[in-house]
Amino acid sequence: MTLQFGILLPQGWTMDLAQIKDPAQAYETMTQIAQTAEEVGFTSAWLVDHFHTIPHPSQEVTFECWTSTAALARDTKTIRIGQMVTCNSYRHPALLAKMASTVDILSHGRLSVGIGAGWYEHEYHAYGYTYPDAPQRLRQLREAVQVIHKMWSDEEAYFEGKYYQVHGAINQPKGVQLPHIPLLIGGGGEQVTLKLVAQYADACNVGNDPATVQQKLAVLKQHCERVGRDYESIHRTTSAICLLADSDEQALALLPADRKTRLGNTLQTALIGSPETIRQRLTAYAAAGVQELVLRFVDGTSPETIRRFAKEFIA
Repeated sequence: MTLQFGILLPQGWTMDLAQIKDPAQAYETMTQIAQTAEEVGFTSAWLVDHFHTIPHPSQEVTFECWTSTAALARDTKTIRIGQMVTCNSYRHPALLAKMASTVDILSHGRLSVGIGAGWYEHEYHAYGYTYPDAPQRLRQLREAVQVIHKMWSDEEAYFEGKYYQVHGAINQPKGVQLPHIPLLIGGGGEQVTLKLVAQYADACNVGNDPATVQQKLAVLKQHCERVGRDYESIHRTTSAICLLADSDEQALALLPADRKTRLGNTLQTALIGSPETIRQRLTAYAAAGVQELVLRFVDGTSPETIRRFAKEFIA
């Protein structure tokens, strides 16, 4: 099994920092987890792009995605860093491309840019963004990824779209990585999103259970064939919740009730259980075509949780 592993950092979005009352200490906890993951061999560390907590907005800490990405670029040394995923609606794509280029320099070439169409309607309204319907958000995403590519490749970027326009935008420095910073498009929409992946992305994130992943990747392969893209050139990722315990029974007992409810039928394929159970489920993900699995640990603020997983599953 040749799976790589990423980690979704405790950022506050899922109330995972609520027990830490000092915001500065909450940030230090987040960065400590990134440093631990780096130390024990995780390939990547990821942040979400959200302003409010789930399942309901609250007053608990939720660190902003891109400023935190920049900080992690300096707090770590070797692990890749990225967003799972940036909401396209929150920043003009030319600005986002400029920000990303700067962060790639700060990280000495360790950045991946994840982007998606956005979905958290409450945040849009709370922060004063217009919330278009899904087809329009996807049309905006299509234009945005083209703008980003131009900002990363052209000396002066020009783009005339329905939603975005740039007129001779200069982006220097463009970043360390060549030919450009890897772009990940998140989402599993078969008619639009996966076609955008085939056309423009270096990586995808689809999911979540192995059967669904396999189905989505089969569709992606078809889109690649239609547009003349090498399917194997796309780095294939998915995300999963993880709780490792001595036995399946202990893992289920440790899983909060609200998580059990949200997982529903996918509890049978989630990475929750003993080392033997999780190993079997990792094999299923690999067989489905996943190359990198991005994990959200239930006990995500504990370095020992990260170390134990690495000891079991990372060579």
